[in-house]
Amino acid sequence: MLKTVSIAQARHALAALVHELEQRRVIELTRRGKPVAVLLSISEYNRLRSSPSDLLQSHLAFRERLQRAEIDIEPDIWRDVRDPSPGREIDLS
Repeated sequence: MLKTVSIAQARHALAALVHELEQRRVIELTRRGKPVAVLLSISEYNRLRSSPSDLLQSHLAFRERLQRAEIDIEPDIWRDVRDPSPGREIDLS
């Protein structure tokens, strides 16, 4: 759950908020009840900075985080999704 703190509260409790970021990823800062900024843990900051270089790396990283058993999807559900036909013919003349 996202923690929200006003800037005035953050000013008085910065050390406590930094300590709390060791346990959570993000703390949202608000001004007059509207979100204006976030405080990030160093691990979250590093994760966002070091994005995989291409789609394949992103996909492989996603698959590592995803455990199929946790979401209860049978592998056979995808068997008939892809169309096996070769596609349409194109006249190149």
